[in-house]
Amino acid sequence: MKLDILAIGVHPDDVELACAGTLMIEIANGKKVGIIDLTRGELGTRGTAETRKTEAETAAKIIGVHVRENLGMRDGFFRNDEEHQLQVIQKIRQYQPEIVICNAVEDRHPDHGRSSKLVSDACFYSGLRKIETSFDGTEQTAWRPKYVFHYIQDRYLEPDFIFDVSSVFDKKLESINAYATQFNSEGDNEPQTYISTPTYFETIIARHRMFGKRIGVEYGEGYMTEKLIGIKSFDAFIQVTT
Repeated sequence: MKLDILAIGVHPDDVELACAGTLMIEIANGKKVGIIDLTRGELGTRGTAETRKTEAETAAKIIGVHVRENLGMRDGFFRNDEEHQLQVIQKIRQYQPEIVICNAVEDRHPDHGRSSKLVSDACFYSGLRKIETSFDGTEQTAWRPKYVFHYIQDRYLEPDFIFDVSSVFDKKLESINAYATQFNSEGDNEPQTYISTPTYFETIIARHRMFGKRIGVEYGEGYMTEKLIGIKSFDAFIQVTT
């Protein structure tokens, strides 16, 4: 299956937190969209790899993506090296996305920045025909996405553009809440973490409101881009009230 957009997160829930709204709107626009999680999130303090798998499947249904896979890399210990790059290259060539969306270029969690560089490098190398990969016994052809965008996660990074997700924001929150072991879980028997309290969830909402305010809408998701974006019409602009 060829995809229009492939969203990649190092942990199950990264995509939901950072770009699920964008994916929902693009799916409604008729785009084919997939998610790949690099790890199972097995080092997370709360829950297990098995519960995260179930939660990710539930979230995928809420978002409506056409495919979701997990590459099973070691949480915390994957590297941006040939072995891991080839795993990502194989998936890029399999799905041939026009756009890849991936982790923040740097963040509180060291896996995020490392994943960002891994995916970015793999997107470039995927376009080199002398790097050979195969899928289901068939040699793959080279493919390089037209754009690589990086979503913004815990740390504030100045976005290059902001996507209006106001119309689907409640559904985006539903996809995040699918990770019941991770969020809004005060009062259960597991230890509290940086992301498990209602206060953290409030900061997610506040960040989206702040991005939305920057472009004159209610909620937005911010992105950084590796290359300039060209346009053919000013009609694509959102009118920002000043």
